[in-house]
Amino acid sequence: MSRRRNKGRDVDGWLVLDKPVGMTSTEAVAKVKRAFDAKKAGHAGTLDPLASGCLPIALGEATKTVAFVMDGRKVYEFTVRWGEKTETDDREGPVVERSDVRPSEDDIRALIPDFTGTLSQVPPRYSAVKIAGERAYDLARDGETVELEPREIVVHRLDLVDCPDADHAIFHAECGKGTYVRALARDMAEELGTVAHVSALRRLVVGPFGEDDMVPYSELEANAETPGALLRPVEAGLTDIPSIRIDNQAAMRLRNGQAAFLRGADAPIGGSAYTVSEGRLVALVDIAGGEMNPRRVFKL
Repeated sequence: MSRRRNKGRDVDGWLVLDKPVGMTSTEAVAKVKRAFDAKKAGHAGTLDPLASGCLPIALGEATKTVAFVMDGRKVYEFTVRWGEKTETDDREGPVVERSDVRPSEDDIRALIPDFTGTLSQVPPRYSAVKIAGERAYDLARDGETVELEPREIVVHRLDLVDCPDADHAIFHAECGKGTYVRALARDMAEELGTVAHVSALRRLVVGPFGEDDMVPYSELEANAETPGALLRPVEAGLTDIPSIRIDNQAAMRLRNGQAAFLRGADAPIGGSAYTVSEGRLVALVDIAGGEMNPRRVFKL
């Protein structure tokens, strides 16, 4: 009886790809996984093919930290094209409605406060939101009627960067998880008495990762022989939670799935943290009652 061989090798860390326009997030993950010959890979937040920019890709044990990165803030630069509504709310879809109304810069600036803070937003019909187990965009492409429920989102900041001409406006948005920039453009246009779609979109920040961390796809190809030089450590995705140094005994307990006592006057009293022993990442833990309970154990 032949033994099944695991495909790929153990590679652990983050590759923060500057995703080019035209590539899907799934394709990007597959290309990075192949470049590293890695057993396991996943991304922290989908970018549409239209969009470019920050796509953090987790390899190996870093996949256990994806949720922390996805829950972090996101910053986008996007261009709104006034006067044309498309089926997909971006430039990929056909134009389904036109308007002669073009908002003034003053009108746009006056509207911005209404689109910051906690908002109720209906995701675009062409989105990855699931309806009865099916992706909304799959249902929409099949010609089915897609009715999505509004969801609560948070827009921390929305800035008008430029109005290069009457047809276009460029924005920066800092927002929380689940925000659709295409829906922001759609809803702003409606309030301004016109229609619009997103004609360009670039993601600048995801959680702890920003423009300084991004690796162009061309650089990934150029470093195909030694791609490890482009990797960020697994803990790079955990900068938003505390780090706790522990001794060997506590590390052994956590690795065995057992709780360990929390020591130190500066130790957190609750919430999540990650533990380090002798410079090595040990586990993600939940803290309660003076104990650390392992949530995910790292095998590094």
